[in-house]
Amino acid sequence: MRIAIIAHLKYPISEPFAGGLEMHTHMLARSLRERGHDVTLFASTRSDPALGVEAICDETSLLQTGIDEANDVAFFREHHAYLGLMTELRSRSFDVIHNNSLHYLPVSMADTLTTPVVTTLHTPPFCWLESGVRLNRGPMIYVAVSEATAEMWGHVAHTDQVIPNGIDLTHFPYQPVANTEPYLVWYGRIVPEKGLDYAIDAARLAGLPLRIAGPISNQSYFDEAIAPRLGGDVQHVGHLSHRELSQLVGGAIAALCTPRWEEPYGLVVAEALACGTPVAAFRRGGVPALLSPDCGVIAEPDDVASLASAALAASVLDRSGCRAHAEQYCDAQRMVDEYEALYRQLAVAPVAIANEPDVALPLVANFA
Repeated sequence: MRIAIIAHLKYPISEPFAGGLEMHTHMLARSLRERGHDVTLFASTRSDPALGVEAICDETSLLQTGIDEANDVAFFREHHAYLGLMTELRSRSFDVIHNNSLHYLPVSMADTLTTPVVTTLHTPPFCWLESGVRLNRGPMIYVAVSEATAEMWGHVAHTDQVIPNGIDLTHFPYQPVANTEPYLVWYGRIVPEKGLDYAIDAARLAGLPLRIAGPISNQSYFDEAIAPRLGGDVQHVGHLSHRELSQLVGGAIAALCTPRWEEPYGLVVAEALACGTPVAAFRRGGVPALLSPDCGVIAEPDDVASLASAALAASVLDRSGCRAHAEQYCDAQRMVDEYEALYRQLAVAPVAIANEPDVALPLVANFA
């Protein structure tokens, strides 16, 4: 099949990944190409050329500095790039277009195309994307990454299918024994909504060292809430490659997952389990559905004491059970199988999907 994938433009779709969305898009494009499909990835300039990239914009995160003028430039650069792409796609030949961008234009303009379009909902509703979804009046397939995410979008649009995310298990090899010097691990983008400050406080309360990995995506948050907490038993080891990250995660006695928001899926949970590392996580969004009592312990949201207790309880769970859970529920090949089946269904017999909810809604999202 000829498949177009529309990526978001803030970061390159390449290693080291800025976050889970970049990894998901990279893995999906790579896996589909390995299966013999003709894949074109519309992404930012520095994305991995092995994915069949057609660059439509420089990375807009480079322009986002906290200065209004720079952020305005980033906004209009993305707007122009997606507007140009959606106009161009009217004359391009694809069997299916997969919108993985989180941008409003590929959704709101999808009804101008004759090619079937799939949009994956990776986040809870936010104003711009919600507005784009409401404006679309043509056939559209919406896929949610978890039942929790589908429920969060229920007031905006009908979710046609839930396809949980997956990870490449070979990139996160099983480590049957943790490091001889015990530590907890937290990793991901360092931004307020990921709640790293909770993880630091909980690790100290539990009396365990904490190793932190990930890019500093919000400098002011890092400077104000994280940097003053670092030192001694709490170390930020930087933004690591896949290999380095899997070694760090696999060596930990437990991984902490501390979202302040309704986490749509929780890739870091799946990755930790694949390494054999049990997880202590806040009860938010799609995260609880990824865990069972054999591989993780759930803590009450924003409760440092609850998280510290969960970390200690998780640290003694059987590591082989964690890996087995990841193999059964988190394998990327299962995810790719489901997307591939959906693409084939649409390519053979595209159908109009009614995405309007059962109640009358305003055309534009509430920006308050």
